[in-house]
Amino acid sequence: MADRVKHPEARNRTLEARQVKAKAAELGFAACGVATLDPIPHGDHLDRWLKSGYGGNMRYLNRQARKRKNPQLADINATRAVVVLDNYYYSESTSNPSIGRQVKLARYARGQDYHRTTFERVQALAEFLTEGGAATARPYVDTGPVQERELAQRAGLGWIGKNTMLIRPGAGSFCFIGTVFTDLELAPDAPLAADHCGTCTACLDACPTAALVAPRLLDATRCISYLTIESGQPIPEALAPKLSGWAFGCDICNDVCPWNERFAAATTRPEYQPRPEPDTSDPDCFSNMTEEDFTARFGDTPLARPGLGRMRQNWKTAFATRPTSGP
Repeated sequence: MADRVKHPEARNRTLEARQVKAKAAELGFAACGVATLDPIPHGDHLDRWLKSGYGGNMRYLNRQARKRKNPQLADINATRAVVVLDNYYYSESTSNPSIGRQVKLARYARGQDYHRTTFERVQALAEFLTEGGAATARPYVDTGPVQERELAQRAGLGWIGKNTMLIRPGAGSFCFIGTVFTDLELAPDAPLAADHCGTCTACLDACPTAALVAPRLLDATRCISYLTIESGQPIPEALAPKLSGWAFGCDICNDVCPWNERFAAATTRPEYQPRPEPDTSDPDCFSNMTEEDFTARFGDTPLARPGLGRMRQNWKTAFATRPTSGP
């Protein structure tokens, strides 16, 4: 549960949206906007998605559905969501000709866990709001019943692409999303309603498991990220050969997006830079590692979520499905 930051003696001061955005930039966020907490206009899409079984065993989504459809219910004292984007992109090295034949990890998994690093700065933004007059400032970073992408679009920060990711004009989609629910009556931004994907279907065409069953419709049970992180079950035999060498998460639908190919810029945050471990060319990287070793090396990274046992399974499957020729 996210912490609620309170500073009641500061109620005699009031911040403006421009000041909040300036503070967000000072904290290193790539963008900031303000959204209202009105009900999501197409909340019935979530109901149909869950009923179709596309959420797999992520049952918390069913429990949270009511709040996700009506953001106001996440904090009944809040009237606005301050939404920030945190860029984590870095370019893969092209100097190693064998890199394409190694096991792959999603970019966000090569550095520190964003649940910690992004949250620390979202928490600092929440404290800034309370110091400026807010009685309620509840921070979230992928930790509560919040439809982050919907609120980010409502805050004018981007549109939801055909790969279901938030895409920001001139920046792309390699961003974490953080929110602060607050009672400050900040001026909301105009939602970004335009669809800039056009006729492009690069993400749908590139997905090796056909998880994108239609534009903006993801069957999570076929998604490599779900299979290697959230599922908790053995990867189905029909899908395992299609992992294409991915051992944790997947960047394919982001990598092929023209908006990322053209506009994605390297993050300035050192915590998101890739670490040398794990060795993606070593098939036995996790085989002889103890739980203590794993925690010491990866306890502050996203790899801690599936744990050592699951990473051993993922690593084995990834090596069996990685490309064996080509660049």
